[in-house]
Amino acid sequence: MRVLVSGGAGFIGTHVVAALLQAGGCVCVVDDLSTGCRDNVPPGATFYQADLTAPSLAEIFLREQPEAVVHLAAQPAAPRSLEEPCFDAMVNVTGTVNLLEASRRAGVRRVVYTSSAAVYGDPVYLPVDEDHPVQPLSPYGASKYAAEVYVATYRRLYGIEGVVLRLANVYGPRQDAAGEGGVVAIFCRRLSTGEAPEIFGDGEQTRDFVYVADVVAAILAALRSGAGEVLNVGTGKATSINELLSVLLGLSGQKAIPVYRPARPGDIRHSVLNPRRAQRVLSWAARYGLADGLRETYAALKPGRR
Repeated sequence: MRVLVSGGAGFIGTHVVAALLQAGGCVCVVDDLSTGCRDNVPPGATFYQADLTAPSLAEIFLREQPEAVVHLAAQPAAPRSLEEPCFDAMVNVTGTVNLLEASRRAGVRRVVYTSSAAVYGDPVYLPVDEDHPVQPLSPYGASKYAAEVYVATYRRLYGIEGVVLRLANVYGPRQDAAGEGGVVAIFCRRLSTGEAPEIFGDGEQTRDFVYVADVVAAILAALRSGAGEVLNVGTGKATSINELLSVLLGLSGQKAIPVYRPARPGDIRHSVLNPRRAQRVLSWAARYGLADGLRETYAALKPGRR
């Protein structure tokens, strides 16, 4: 299968590209390298440095003629979306529309779009299933949902088989610990350098942490199944930040004492996804337990590991 991966030089994208190549796919990557790393793109993939919103995107599609697209490129930070909502919308909404237009003109059959649990906002009930009200608390959540609507619209108008995957808190090797990196990446980096980890609030807030290899498996399954579906991708298990750090301390052998900071305004207290629909539709389930995934993530920080 010929697959184009937008954001293929990023954290999740590089893992997706590697899995597609291993499966015998013909893969091209489009990434503007604003957060991705060219050196992490696996050998064997054709690489284009290009902006998601640029008119030249259509030329890349026409040249490569992909059968399917995995759309990962995004402005990924909710705090930045609050500061720069227009930029957030330009990347996440306009960029997605530009990608869908390029897909339509090139005859792409299927688009797998990675959305976010952020579209749900503060949960009304737990675990959150796909029928939960959509009530985002940030422009980021709103833009991810708007892109979902465009994916569905292009399916109705032009027959492009869209699949939307709403991801829980993804973690794993190569995740960026700088800036708005995930809490797992930040904890791992601090422990590896001997710095005290910081926890905002009392640490009893919970999240659904899903290992990147499980997310990749869901994406690859969505290239074959689930046309027209919106599916949660998570473990269905809630983990507190205190528990997360405790497991990491045990795995790393460190004895760091966390520094507790005031809770951040707008932070959701509890969030966990119900993945049963994805299990049924994609014949997929998360296979990595938290300790196994964290072990792989921390080990990847050692010199020579990627």
